[in-house]
This record gives sequence, C-alpha cells and structure tokens, in this order.
Amino acid sequence: MNFSDLNLNRFLIDALDEMGFTTPTPIQERAFPLIMSGKDMVGIAQTGTGKTFAYLLPILKQLRFSEQKHPRVLIIVPTRELVVQVIDELTNLTPYINVRFAGVYGGTNLNKQKQLVYQGQDILVATPGRLLDLAFDGILKLKQIQKLVIDEVDEMMNLGFRPQLITLLDLLPKNRQSILFSATLTTEVNAILSQFFKSPTKVEIATSGSPLDTIKQLAYPVPNFYTKLNFLVELLKDKETFSKVLVFVKNKKQANILYEECELLLPGETDVIHSNKTQNYRLRSVKNFEMGFFKVLIATDIIARGLDLTDVTHVINFDIPKEPENYIHRIGRTGRAEQEGTAISFFTEEEAEYLGEIEFLMNTEIDVLDVPEHIEISTKLIGEEMPKVEPEKTGKKKTITEPSGAAFHEKKEKNKRVNLGGSYRREIAKKYKKPKTRGQKRK
Repeated sequence: MNFSDLNLNRFLIDALDEMGFTTPTPIQERAFPLIMSGKDMVGIAQTGTGKTFAYLLPILKQLRFSEQKHPRVLIIVPTRELVVQVIDELTNLTPYINVRFAGVYGGTNLNKQKQLVYQGQDILVATPGRLLDLAFDGILKLKQIQKLVIDEVDEMMNLGFRPQLITLLDLLPKNRQSILFSATLTTEVNAILSQFFKSPTKVEIATSGSPLDTIKQLAYPVPNFYTKLNFLVELLKDKETFSKVLVFVKNKKQANILYEECELLLPGETDVIHSNKTQNYRLRSVKNFEMGFFKVLIATDIIARGLDLTDVTHVINFDIPKEPENYIHRIGRTGRAEQEGTAISFFTEEEAEYLGEIEFLMNTEIDVLDVPEHIEISTKLIGEEMPKVEPEKTGKKKTITEPSGAAFHEKKEKNKRVNLGGSYRREIAKKYKKPKTRGQKRK
C-alpha cells in the first residue's frame, strides 16, 4: 500500500513526497480508516513505528477551514520535547494547507503562550500541566474540542500526570472522538479507557512488552559505577562501530558525574540531558546530537519516549531501570525504520532482579556475557554505592532522675494515665470502627 491508497488529498501527498515517504507503516495503515470513521481508538505500538503520522494524517485530512478562535483538535503528550516534535511534524505536513497550530508546555513564559492561544488555533499540542494552567485562567476554552489525542499515555502515568489527565478529561465535551496511543497497556491506562472512552477499537501492532526484532540485546554483569565507566569508554573508542550512541542513566546526579568523567576521557564527544537543564539547552543538545556534532548523548529517562532520533546505532543502559517498560522505550531509540540496532546493558548484583523482570515482560531472554578481561575492575565507589554504616548502639538506657524542688508536684488522680495494653486498644477500635455500609447504626 502507498499513501495515495489512503485517499489523502494532494496537499498531504505532496508534503509526504517532499519528506521522502511513500509507504505507510502498519500502525498508520490500520489506524487511518478507524480515525476517519470517527470511532474511539486505542493504538498499541512500540516507539519508532510512526504513531505521530498515524493520527496526524487522518486529522489533517478531515480538518476544514474555520475562523473560530478555540481549538478543535487537542493533542496531549507527556514532555516538552514531544510537544516540539509534534509541532515539527505538523510543520512538515502542512506547507500547502491553511491550518493553525501551536504547542504549549511548562518551563517557559506563560503569558507568551496565552497570546498564542488567544490568537486562535485549530490544533493545540500541550503537556497536561500547562494545558490546565491555560484552561483555569479562562484563556483556553475546551468545549469546542472535537478530537482528542493522548500520546504516550503510559509515560504520563509514570511521570505522575494521572490527576491532571483525569481533570482534563472531565473538562472536555462528552461528544468527541478520543484517540489514545501507548506502547504498553497498563492497569491505569485500561482504567482511563473504561471511564472516558466509548467502546474503543484496539489496534495492536506488536504485543505489549515485546522487543523489536531489529534490536540485538546484550547484558554484562558489572560491579559498580567506575567499572561501568571503564567498560563504556573502552566501547566508545571504537568510533566506527559506536558512531551514534544514547547512554541512559537512572538519575540526574549520575548523569552529571558520568558526563564529567567522559569529558575528561573523551573530550568533545559527549553531551548530557536531563530535567534540570533548561528547555533551550535540552532542545539544542538533541538537535546537535541529531546533526552529529557529538556522538554520545547521556540522558535520563526524560527522552526515552517519543523523540524521533534517527540512525542511533547503540543504546547503552548504564543502569537498569526499575520499571521494565522503561527498558523497552529506551532501546526503542535504536533499530528504527527497519534498521538494525544494538542495546547493551550493564547491571550490578542489585540490578539483576530488574533485568529478570524485563525478560519476563518481553518473554525473551537477553544474552548475558562476561566483561572482557582487559576491562579494569575499579574499587572506587560513588556516594550511593558506599556501604551504609548504622549508628553504634551503646546498650545503655537513658536514666531519668526524679525531679525535686517546689516546681514538682504529684499529678491529680483524674490526670494519671494507665497503660491498659492491647486489649483496651482493641476495644476502642471496635467502638469507633467505621460502619460497613452507609447509614448502618452502631449497637
């Protein structure tokens, strides 16, 4: 099938041709007729399968010219980077279409984004928090929304956006088409579907939790941070093989330490991105990495989802994520568009359990290899690897001397407390227990 078989208008076909796209991916092919029909839909597909075009193409085909100020299409995504990416895709798809769109997200000037919304938009792309800011300020009217898209909804749950998302869904008009995309179908996602969607049709391209066939997965038991560093640097010295590498770490502190060490050992070859970096810095780092100005990007899970990075040869999990779904999203940065990629994971004894949960989720065994003998095993530890020392217990009880003097007096009998033990507490709990049903009387 070609894009022309989807009965797209010539403006969209011309834009796709200029981008070099002629054939839809499976999720695009299957989602298109469902979204065009107006039915609610949930799409389950791994990162890199073309989910963004899967909903943008049918939405743009159906969108008619209008001069109304309030948006008719709302696209909610979990991160600022994803907002920027969706806006870029809209820009690429609409050079010959008269459509207004804008992206809003936190961490930037709210008043400027109020002006964007006030000018009038057809499509609004937003993160949940900033969307609520605009709605509660009265600048954004949600009652005109005809189509709602929630992308990477499982990541929204992981980032703690569930309350904001529920509030937004309550504010939206009931008579709307709802489209949801996710890489995994968790209990929380199912709860949202049952509460806010109308008999959604499920389109699943890959089994939830299954790895991409184009990614070779390897794992190495490595005892500590600095041994992992030694191994990583040794791998990155092979510049021909490791030409574009994403390195994921578990937190911002380790990301900064790793970046500083790599800058000493591989000067000018790395950059780092995490939530403490400014928005402009993060966007610039991703752009420079994509353009090849440096070959290694160290990151926390903030960019494990959604960003369309091309030709990433390797994903290296410097740490194993506690959530097995995050592993799948991390490695999905490589092996995209039917290219082959490699995912390499370093794991300590403590992280071995996480690796087992990942294998269980994917129903696939990851090849575990020994660390090459020439890699130096370091004894140096970072702060969180240091053994915890419990305070020494002396075994001596604190003695209380009886107070004396005029200020001390015997308590009155009614103010004395008597320890009546567990039986007394059970009686109190029984007396004040909550009724089992509303209106039940206590005896």
